[in-house]
Amino acid sequence: MNYLYHLLVYFEIYAIVALSLNLLIGYGGLLQIAHAAYYGVGAYAATLLWLNAGLGFFPGLLAGAATAALLSLLVSLPAWRFKGDYFVMISIAVQTLLYTVMYNWTSVTNGAFGISGIPRPELPGYNFVTTGSISVLFAGIALVLAFILAILKWSPFGRALQAMRDDELAARSIGIPVEWLKLQAFAIASAMVGVAGGMYASYISYIDATSFSLDESILMLSMVIIGGTGNVRGPLVGAAVLILLPELLRFLALPDAVAANVRLLVYGLLMIIMMHVRPQGLAGTYRYQ
Repeated sequence: MNYLYHLLVYFEIYAIVALSLNLLIGYGGLLQIAHAAYYGVGAYAATLLWLNAGLGFFPGLLAGAATAALLSLLVSLPAWRFKGDYFVMISIAVQTLLYTVMYNWTSVTNGAFGISGIPRPELPGYNFVTTGSISVLFAGIALVLAFILAILKWSPFGRALQAMRDDELAARSIGIPVEWLKLQAFAIASAMVGVAGGMYASYISYIDATSFSLDESILMLSMVIIGGTGNVRGPLVGAAVLILLPELLRFLALPDAVAANVRLLVYGLLMIIMMHVRPQGLAGTYRYQ
């Protein structure tokens, strides 16, 4: 039963990750490749504040979210001038930059050795020590964030974001402040994935930079594209599929090194198949161009 709870916790974390990335890709048409870097920023910021400043669980999550939102300026400001392939290259550069900082800033992140002994979630008078109790807490956080995103989609902000996605020039012509809109979208998405990073750190009790590499960003992007963009259910489907897929490979009894390569191969094949057979994803409503 603990194994099922473990998978559920991972699904809840990655559901937040995929939903936040869908805000950029599915609603704003902004292809983000640096999402894992902001995931790591949230994880490290929350961890350092839990261990060094004695902050509680939720204040640490909020601080991690705020730090990731602030650093989102590294992507959102260049997005004012660059589009398409040029913006994707900037996004990859930011991912590489932040990953390099996390890996080499040994006085803060402990470099390749990582940080251990991260406290499990706790509230005044109650410690979440079992996997089942953590899954309930994380489910509550994921539902709140999903509800916020659903509200944003139907708000004037969400409608303006979708208008920018469909035709940025037309959106400008009717007075939508596109630059300000991009900055807000990146800040919200980065804050949300920063929360997910803090949740991951607290659950695993150990982090190092390898968990926030470009490969992780590609996994996050795969979840959104395979599940589908433009609604709430698509990213949830994508997160579920790509979390369960590696577990199915366990039954093949492959060596660890081979299994990792097979997993990447399957991710790539799924993305190719989806782009040809169902470009809008398994449960999506918008076909990303």
